[in-house]
Parts: sequence; C-alpha cells; structure tokens
Amino acid sequence: MNQNQTQTKPLTIGRVAKLSGVGIDTIRFYERRGLLHEPARTPSGYRQYAPDIVERLHFILRAKDLGFSLEEVSLLLKLQDEGGSKAEVKKLTSQKLEQIETKIGDLERMRDVLRKLNKDCSGTGDIDSCPIIDALSDGDTCSADKNLKTGS
Repeated sequence: MNQNQTQTKPLTIGRVAKLSGVGIDTIRFYERRGLLHEPARTPSGYRQYAPDIVERLHFILRAKDLGFSLEEVSLLLKLQDEGGSKAEVKKLTSQKLEQIETKIGDLERMRDVLRKLNKDCSGTGDIDSCPIIDALSDGDTCSADKNLKTGS
C-alpha cells in the first residue's frame, strides 16, 4: 500500500485515540458536543473517521491547553470551518487573555493572603489561636487581604 492510500484510509475510533492521545470516551464526548463531525459508519455501525480528525483533535487539545473552554473551542472551530475573520478570532483571544489576567490577579492575591497567614502562624502548640484557623473560621481572610493592601 502506498502512502496516499494509508493517508485516506478511514480510521477506527481506537486508531484515532492512539494517534491523537485522546481517550475513546473523550472522542465520543466531543462528537456529542459537536466539536467533531459525525463520522461515517460501516454497515455494522462502527465509526470510520477521516484522517484529518487527528489534527482537529490536536487543535482542540492545544486550545484547551491555552485555557479556552469547550464552548470557545467550538466557536473557534466554527470560525475555521465556516470562514470567520481574524478580527473574530482576535476578539475571542483578547477576551480569554483578559480572563487569564484576572485569574492571575486573583491567584496572586490569594497567595499573598496565605503567605501572610502562614507567616503569622508559629506552627507550634495546639490549634487554639492559630491565625490561619481563626481567619478561615471568622472569614477574616478579607481583613488579612486588606492588611496586605494597606501595608499594616
């Protein structure tokens, strides 16, 4: 068999899973979500995928790795499939970048509060008057957060 014949030969779901590094259940899930086109089926009902399905799965995985939700991935795929504009893709990417920047800010704030609480705890003795437990019990992480912002 020459290379062109192997490139156009339909793939089983198991082969797609192996080539893409994605589980069979994930492939079926992506089909149900509309991220993957409905595959052709043999007379006995087995799925037969076109070889380009592997690259589509890699696209989905890369987009997910960059933080895009499945809904956003679906929109990106639709733009790619139906011919969207660069402006639409850039807008979606800018929105994702803004969400990530917000998450980074939130994580930095949480880190700073936890760092202060951890510093304030001696780590010895019984749990009475533990600043970490007290802050979590009293909801006082907000005041710890305020103290960090005011420098007190």
